[in-house]
Amino acid sequence: MFNYKDCVKEGLLRKIPPSNEKANKSIEKAERWLMEARNTLAGGSCDSSVLASYMAMFHSARAILFFDGWREKSHACIARYLEELYVKTGRLEKKWVELLDHHREIRHNEQYDLSFSSTQKEAEEALKSASDFLEIMKKLLNSISGKKSSL
Repeated sequence: MFNYKDCVKEGLLRKIPPSNEKANKSIEKAERWLMEARNTLAGGSCDSSVLASYMAMFHSARAILFFDGWREKSHACIARYLEELYVKTGRLEKKWVELLDHHREIRHNEQYDLSFSSTQKEAEEALKSASDFLEIMKKLLNSISGKKSSL
């Protein structure tokens, strides 16, 4: 598995101009994916709900990168970025990066493993994780951007 330095060296994390606009749009996209996860779960589509829940987490984490001026080319490298710049500096609890990694792996299995299928309980847990993770990323974004109001 890559670490932060490998991600940068391999071009899987690239510097871009910092963007509040892209960060906010990524949060908005995360909120839409979270709604999609709720709706598909309510309709009995557990597999789709798990995928949508992960996408909500992905886009909410990606907002932090956009704000800081980074672009990912690897889902795993988003977690490595948060680990390096936010967990190691004490601004984010490690459990959130572990949760992102966990759901990334489930998403991978869901998408590519022909024998894998999510249960109702797993979909409900993914939805709860995604909701909690989005709120934490919004709080983190607010704290690093100096905003007092929520997005």
